[in-house]
Amino acid sequence: MPATIIDDYKVFPRIMMAVVTILTYQSVHWFMSLDSPTLEQAGLVSVCMGALTGSFGIWMNGERSSKSKGE
Repeated sequence: MPATIIDDYKVFPRIMMAVVTILTYQSVHWFMSLDSPTLEQAGLVSVCMGALTGSFGIWMNGERSSKSKGE
């Protein structure tokens, strides 16, 4: 029963998306609080945003493909 709940509700992907979203949110707020950000700091935030975008795209595509397999 617990394994079925974890699989049906996709608990781990949802937790991972929440963690990536929170970490990106924190990095953006850290960057905006800097007085004079450097190029390296801007690059770090850019990579974090790119990782969030990629993760979200993969997650949404996975949700769509798993629904079509069930039909």
